Amino acid sequence: MHGWELPERFETGAGVVRWARWGSGPPVVLLHGTPFSSLVWRDVGRALASGHEVYVWDMPGYGRSEMRQGQDVSLRVQGELFAALLDHWGLAAPAVVAHDFGGAVALRAHLLHGARYARLALVDAVTLAPWGSPFFRLVAEHAEVFERLPPHLHRALVREYVASASARGLRPGVLDALVAPWLGEPGQAAFYRQIAQADQRYTDEIEDRYPDLDLPVLVCWGEDDTWLPPDRGRRLAERIPGARLRLLPGAGHLVQEDAPAALTGALVDFLRPGSGG
Repeated sequence: MHGWELPERFETGAGVVRWARWGSGPPVVLLHGTPFSSLVWRDVGRALASGHEVYVWDMPGYGRSEMRQGQDVSLRVQGELFAALLDHWGLAAPAVVAHDFGGAVALRAHLLHGARYARLALVDAVTLAPWGSPFFRLVAEHAEVFERLPPHLHRALVREYVASASARGLRPGVLDALVAPWLGEPGQAAFYRQIAQADQRYTDEIEDRYPDLDLPVLVCWGEDDTWLPPDRGRRLAERIPGARLRLLPGAGHLVQEDAPAALTGALVDFLRPGSGG
């Protein structure tokens, strides 16, 4: 999308990570989910940059970061990489805001790899079993077949899938931009690769440790999320001591697109120094 640039590079064993930062103030890092990229944070991130130093990045295999054959883009790798990326940035304990499977990435980095956060906001996050829609599971079981779809059928499938994450409907230009990384030969292969490598065991490994979280946590959820229904958010908030639950009316799974003002307001309140969980 015009004006969205990730000029910085971080070389990793999983591929080149593209990232950017703007603003000044207490640091906050934004994590995207799947099948998205940091682009989903463009409006919320720019709003937060009025009072924070905001970091955004595309995970390996996503958006503008490297996509390659044989690439490991699993939650295991992404969690390890995020901890390393925080070290690269010199961030000892930033605030973290994580959407979709970015939630699992942030939690694994914190619980398994020693990443420290000042506070953590989980937005329609992949955290609790069971996860994966029927479509997601079908593709995971037959990824090699889907990889061979003719490009025009693949494009139609991805557009419908991404569009279904919004309760209000995505503007055509936004939908085009979210789908674009998954088109062409490398993008099509990368789309099915990341689904094939999605594995619930990576959240099963940490789910029992959520009650041990000892930091302010906000759970934000779209009330009309059909990918991960709001009951998941309620269950997650109940598992984390002191967690605050915020449901956003009229928003689907892509709350950044459906309710950017409401989400920004919730995050600004949560990130304010001295605010509780």
